[in-house]
Amino acid sequence: MAIILGIESSCDESAAALIGSDRTVLAHRLAGQEEAHKPYGGVVPEIAARAHVQVLTPLIEAALKDAGLALDDVDAIAATAGPGLIGGVMVGLVTAKALAMAAGKPLIAVNHLEGHALSPRLADASLEFPYLLLLVSGGHCQILCVDGVGQYRRLATTIDDAAGEAFDKTAKILGLGYPGGPRVEALAKQGDPKAVPLPRPLLGSAEPHFSFAGLKSAVLRAAQSGAHRPEDIAAGFQQAVVDCLVDRLERALSQSSSTHSPFVPSEVEGRDRKGSRMRPSTSLGNAENVETAFAGATPGKPKTLVVAGGVAANGAIRSALEALAARHAMGFVAPPLWLCTDNAAMIGWAGAERFALGLTDPLDIAARPRWPLDPEAEAARGAGVKA
Repeated sequence: MAIILGIESSCDESAAALIGSDRTVLAHRLAGQEEAHKPYGGVVPEIAARAHVQVLTPLIEAALKDAGLALDDVDAIAATAGPGLIGGVMVGLVTAKALAMAAGKPLIAVNHLEGHALSPRLADASLEFPYLLLLVSGGHCQILCVDGVGQYRRLATTIDDAAGEAFDKTAKILGLGYPGGPRVEALAKQGDPKAVPLPRPLLGSAEPHFSFAGLKSAVLRAAQSGAHRPEDIAAGFQQAVVDCLVDRLERALSQSSSTHSPFVPSEVEGRDRKGSRMRPSTSLGNAENVETAFAGATPGKPKTLVVAGGVAANGAIRSALEALAARHAMGFVAPPLWLCTDNAAMIGWAGAERFALGLTDPLDIAARPRWPLDPEAEAARGAGVKA
């Protein structure tokens, strides 16, 4: 069994974990920064980066102690190399580089989004490629076909705000504080989702993508009107998000029976570190390892619907997606709640998956604030570089 040390520092959580290639979580330590950011209603990048500097090394030491291991017992060191707040990403990646150099261990630079995308496979050993993934978080909202480690085909993305961002802004509008997602969900349970008329942007549209900016603005107008209870606004907002997610996934699934199905790639291709065509798309490892990476990939129509990312912890969304999967005779997998939000276990597991394929990275690899899972995806209307 290979043992991977995983390090996460892309936003406002510092974390370290020891993960076995047999899916054993040997240890996991996490330090949040909620109190530090609460006065500002959101994450302040400089504060986050400084907190990572202060706590990351003690967390790694504590995780090793919890697992009863020394650094020499670790087979490889995996760290988030992007996307994320660049200051925090650099802290974690530089720490991993230093440990890898000092201990003579391989370094694995992990795409944070790939950590989320593969996290369900840590929790469910029966989950096989390919699967249809709804990746929904504070910074991203995408539908992807996951064909294998490093092999992702983006079918839809947001043209403006991510769903998680809309949750956080709604919480701020309603005076619920930070973090917003769990607080909006809790308040929504006390409200009537039909009481406040809110829009469902792009619902029923032939365009495959998401949009949440208009919904966020409608929430602001509803709150400013004084005509609605906060509980009803929260419930209406949450239901609107659920409706949009389900509708866009329904559209993606309906395409599977068409002549030009998005689930069957026309060619197998990828890119190297500089963006040249070479699959897998997220591989930063040596070119000779690319063919090895293909060994675990089986492109085709997915049989399982998977949801991952911080917003995947929302109970209403999970229930709606499970019902959607059942209507399409698909399996449904969602990670346990602790694996949905940012953590080092998913980074360690992504590292384990890549390490098993011989995909490692040089010590001069750079941190990346933006790092799409599918760099060749067609640009979406209105989407920025994060799409």
